[in-house]
Amino acid sequence: MLKGFKDFLMRGNVVDLAVAVVIAGAFGKVIEAFVTVIVDLVGKLGGTPNFSAWAPGGIHIGDFITVLISFVVVAAAVYFVVVAPMNALAARRKAAEEPGNDAPSAEVALLTEIRDSLRAR
Repeated sequence: MLKGFKDFLMRGNVVDLAVAVVIAGAFGKVIEAFVTVIVDLVGKLGGTPNFSAWAPGGIHIGDFITVLISFVVVAAAVYFVVVAPMNALAARRKAAEEPGNDAPSAEVALLTEIRDSLRAR
């Protein structure tokens, strides 16, 4: 029973998942700090970095606007820091794995022709 549990824990998927959770936690803190900077910059333009108290016509939409800005900044940061580089890396790997043109070069074709003519004699 313990051997099975040890095998489960030592499988690559579990270890990879554990590493991903730890890295995600650290990356989340970086993103939160980045969001704070962006929201502060937006606040400088609009006069307040936190829209929570804003309620035009008595409708409290300030919290929604603050969370929406944070979401857009987080999504942009994840896309440009993680997704776009990973897509570029995957495209580069795929291009390297694709076989090139299998047609022989002109030099190889000429040498093959010479070889065949010598054999024919």
